[in-house]
Amino acid sequence: MTQVDAKQDRVNTVIDVLNKARSMELYAVHQYMNQHYTLDDLDYGEFASKIKLISIDEMRHAEEFAERIKELGGEPCHELSAKVVKGQKVTDVFPFNQDVEEDTIETYNKFLKTCRENGDNVSARLFEKILDEEQVHTNYFSDTAAHIETLGQTYLSKIAGSPSPEIPSHGFVNAE
Repeated sequence: MTQVDAKQDRVNTVIDVLNKARSMELYAVHQYMNQHYTLDDLDYGEFASKIKLISIDEMRHAEEFAERIKELGGEPCHELSAKVVKGQKVTDVFPFNQDVEEDTIETYNKFLKTCRENGDNVSARLFEKILDEEQVHTNYFSDTAAHIETLGQTYLSKIAGSPSPEIPSHGFVNAE
């Protein structure tokens, strides 16, 4: 194997983990938006709006992975890493999402190591940055799950009927 081939193998290994991470982010976007709609329909506006914001974070992560994949000469994937779970009860959403985020953190730490082992510190730093944000998501889901478990219907009744504040998407139409 030539040096050029060895280098390309290392790049391909990094592209592979970046695409796996992108697939996980795309799944999270779809899962969390589905939950956003469900929670909004159930009149838990405060929960719905926070999950929508987290979904937007995940969308940004997916895009950041795609941009890095393109920089390395790869093609970003478009598949979801898992099937979206629909029709969850409000009491199931937050522990479920906590598990998703904890699995993501564990996996991204492995991917970060893979990037470093293959000499790509730029991709490793991208994983570090995104890991910090995934930890914030984990903390929110964990705290909310604990409140629901500890306080039950008392906590849920406080949130029920809460407005879902308008959250600007800062998409193309609103870009300034």
